[in-house]
Amino acid sequence: MKTPNTCVAVYKTHHAADDAVKRLQKAGFEMKKISVIGNDYHTEEHVVGYYNTGDRMKAWGKMGAFWGGLWGILFGAAFFVIPGVGPMVVAGPLVSAIVGGLEGAVIVGGLSALGAGLASMGIPKNSIVRYEESLSAGSFLLLYNGTEEDVASAAKVLLEDTDHDGVETHNKNDD
Repeated sequence: MKTPNTCVAVYKTHHAADDAVKRLQKAGFEMKKISVIGNDYHTEEHVVGYYNTGDRMKAWGKMGAFWGGLWGILFGAAFFVIPGVGPMVVAGPLVSAIVGGLEGAVIVGGLSALGAGLASMGIPKNSIVRYEESLSAGSFLLLYNGTEEDVASAAKVLLEDTDHDGVETHNKNDD
């Protein structure tokens, strides 16, 4: 089995991130390997609250349609308040990586819980700092985690077909 890799794309708006998820879905990528993280306090579309009904997390407010749509097709959802970054909504496997870091007290080297989750997905520390800065500025991150070939294909779709602010791939073995 090949070592998983991660593709990270940065989007300025939730509309662009949502479009990217839909393009990956249309291209046949496995939705359980996609994570989206972002906040909404820099927009005028504030979420009033989040709640969990059974196995699905819901949002109440103007951005509820965006997050609700993602939570309907992505695996896992959570709301975290991350010091230095702020309130973050996360959908996809990154939720498990962050929770694993919190539960295992793996937060080392000055990384936040988010940083520890990203590091466990193979993202180097210097990139984590940039991604946390993007999130603090109100951007959204889309992550696709998989084999080298799958990640390269996902990166190609995201580079060519979406309105991104940058797309990078990271090998789990890179530092």
